[in-house]
Amino acid sequence: MKPWERYSPELVTDLYELTMAASYLDEGMSGEATFSLFIRDYPEFRSYFVSAGLQRLLEVLECLRFEAGSIEYLKSLGMFSAGFLEYLRGFRFSGTVRAIAEGRIFFSQEPVLEVTAPLIEAQVIETLVMNTIQAETLFASKAARVFHAARGKGLIDFGMRRAHGVDAALSAARASYIVGFMGTSDLLAGRIYGIPVFGTMAHSYVTSFDREIDSFLAFAKTFPNNTIFLIDTYDTVAGAKKAVAAAGIMARTGGKLLGVRLDSGDLAGLSRQVRQILDRAGFHDVKIMASGGLDEFELEAMAGEGAEIDVYAVGTKVDVSADAPYLDIAYKLVDYDRKPVLKLSSGKKTWVGKKQVLRFYDAAGKMHHDRLCMTPGVEGGGAESGEPLLELVMKGGKRVRRPETLGEIRARFSSEFERLPEKYRALRATEKYPVEVCESLQNLDQKTAEEKKRLEVDSVLGA
Repeated sequence: MKPWERYSPELVTDLYELTMAASYLDEGMSGEATFSLFIRDYPEFRSYFVSAGLQRLLEVLECLRFEAGSIEYLKSLGMFSAGFLEYLRGFRFSGTVRAIAEGRIFFSQEPVLEVTAPLIEAQVIETLVMNTIQAETLFASKAARVFHAARGKGLIDFGMRRAHGVDAALSAARASYIVGFMGTSDLLAGRIYGIPVFGTMAHSYVTSFDREIDSFLAFAKTFPNNTIFLIDTYDTVAGAKKAVAAAGIMARTGGKLLGVRLDSGDLAGLSRQVRQILDRAGFHDVKIMASGGLDEFELEAMAGEGAEIDVYAVGTKVDVSADAPYLDIAYKLVDYDRKPVLKLSSGKKTWVGKKQVLRFYDAAGKMHHDRLCMTPGVEGGGAESGEPLLELVMKGGKRVRRPETLGEIRARFSSEFERLPEKYRALRATEKYPVEVCESLQNLDQKTAEEKKRLEVDSVLGA
């Protein structure tokens, strides 16, 4: 079962999407519209975003229908005409979607996705599009920072219990795996997405036994070849020594201790002491895992302190993106009925028309700058050099290629991240990646703005 099959995706929308759609239908406004999805600005310390969530969105769009129960619910609101409800009974998304592939890096003001469809269709899906792409892009962008801070150490998603609901936990597990995490503790994500699953034990398990070492031996008896001890319930150093004793008993019966986990205290300092205890006993291959409210800043600090940690289990702060819990994402109409459209609200201006993002690299193959241009073939949009990032992913309401595996998306991110210069990867980035705007787009934007202002002035005078 897909995550979205547990609810009615056609109702993943705000009421005003349908009130606008009903009015469009009454007015006979059925022209082709293009909406652009982009992030206005960066959260503090951020300088890039990781595209994620596209595949989940396309799965929903391809089979989006207003089922009988949803129609009955909308009817019960007493707001919609019989004609509009009948229109919804036959609703299908028949449009085109161009998007930046999952796992690729993009930047502020760049459209990560553009939808072109009859106006009502493109409007009705607005909330669904924003919700899906915003969530996974948020988690992927946060997790990528943690991946960078880990400096090659293993990472596991441990955040399901404090995520904002089941769907958020699934999105976070999927997104973190895309950017390089080893796996997740979330069994539902493991089943749905095939992500490797990991787990140890809780403090409640240890405290349910009279002695700490008894809990270790009991767990090892049940899982002789998949044992990781949580050693900080009472005293971490003493716990490490008991883990060594238990490991010796396991070895005599054919078992093997995989690792120990630290969950509190001075993790860097304790990890060094625990490593010495393990090494002196000859258990050089036993891994040390750390957990407990970790994020990219904690990992960076521990690396500077010489922590002897092999695997980090990160949870809450990634699964809620604690320092930046939302993105200023927008889905704006940029073209309707073959005419450019723009918004002039203070601080919320949009770029007009169908667009393309072009990427340019330096001699070393690193990202150098991007350029925002009009789509070739649109009036005023000439051919440009550079690598185009927006690709056709849906046409006529159908996906144009097979769904990608998470492994393919993961490999794309790995390659992409290697090409992002270090100054933009920094956890406290001070430089913003340059995004140019083509002169032709600037000219069209200015012309459209002037015409709009003149039209609005004339309408006021005429009134």
